[in-house]
Amino acid sequence: MTTSPQSPQRSPLAVFVATALILAAGIGAWSYVEHARAADQPAAKAPPPVAVSLASVQERDLPLYLAGVGTVTANASVVVKTRIDGQLDKVGFKEGEEVKKGQLLAQIDPRALQAQLAQAEAQRAKDAATLTNARLDLQRYTTLRGQDAATQQQLDTQKALVAQLEAAVKTDEAQVAYAKVQLSYTTINAPLSGRVGARLVDPGNIVHATDANGLVVINQIDPITLVFTLPEEAVVAINRAQRSSQQPLKVSAYARDSQEVLATGKLVLLDNQINTTSGTVQLKARFDNAEHKLWPGQYVNARLQMNSHGNALTVPAAAIQRNQQGTYVYAIDQDDKANMQPVKVDRIQDGVAVLAADSGVTAGQRVVIDGQYKLKPGSRIVESKPQPAKAQSSSAAGTDAKGNTK
Repeated sequence: MTTSPQSPQRSPLAVFVATALILAAGIGAWSYVEHARAADQPAAKAPPPVAVSLASVQERDLPLYLAGVGTVTANASVVVKTRIDGQLDKVGFKEGEEVKKGQLLAQIDPRALQAQLAQAEAQRAKDAATLTNARLDLQRYTTLRGQDAATQQQLDTQKALVAQLEAAVKTDEAQVAYAKVQLSYTTINAPLSGRVGARLVDPGNIVHATDANGLVVINQIDPITLVFTLPEEAVVAINRAQRSSQQPLKVSAYARDSQEVLATGKLVLLDNQINTTSGTVQLKARFDNAEHKLWPGQYVNARLQMNSHGNALTVPAAAIQRNQQGTYVYAIDQDDKANMQPVKVDRIQDGVAVLAADSGVTAGQRVVIDGQYKLKPGSRIVESKPQPAKAQSSSAAGTDAKGNTK
């Protein structure tokens, strides 16, 4: 009986080794292909720099302002009223014109008061004549008494009569003076220089001393005043600035809708108490107003200059950015890379941000003032310089002349 030969059996170790060799050869082949493919592709390009506008941190001396909102008021305002009753004969002014102190404003019918003055003067003349006669009689009684031709009683009675008549003459003189004063009230003159408003009473009307509205209102508008308020926290600083300054503090009035300086004057009043309801203190400034840029009732922005701030780091206000951590700027390093730099802003005035000393920036350092929304920390930048308008116009004209499409 013939026996067939048996096939040799592989050991598990040999199978494992063969499998590992096959996997290693496959991985090596894949790695070689990938490296070859990567070598064939061009290198990835770095992102292009971001075009931004730059400005430098500057160290300069800026005055410290306190800003508020105020109302322009007349430096003085007078409601011209009559002091007597009577008929208004005429008006000596035109509505809205400038008047000088002492100028005739109105005339009231003076005839009744002229008659009273004449009556008082006649009574004074009568009593003065009687007094003259009584004094002559007194001289006679004195002579007769020396000759023992008159009694002492007659002499004393005549002395009393002279004294009585002297008092009567003084009363008459007072009546005359009073009548003259009353008569002077029929002529109404301007108590101060200023601008008159609308005429409140027309000639021909009967006016009374008790009339509430009066005849006209005069407002003195050159000089003119501005009443404005500041927070109560400013009182200490204002008092300190006033003590350290040889001159009154300067106040500037700005138009509400622009940065136009309407007038520059001086502080004349810091109120003696704080309004507990609003938590503010009232101030008043006076301005020369020859050009009438300020007008009573006008709302303006007021800036009170305290003193010099000293050397401070400043940047354009447009450079200041804000996030949840606070304020910061994009500072540019020597490699033209933008980095977020936290800063502390003391105040912003006239488009300039004043930084605290510990803000982490230095004078001369460049910061981004436009284009921040395109940046992230580490971005490379290039400063954008806008093409001049003339160059742009010439370029556009040349293109059109050639007929090329823009």
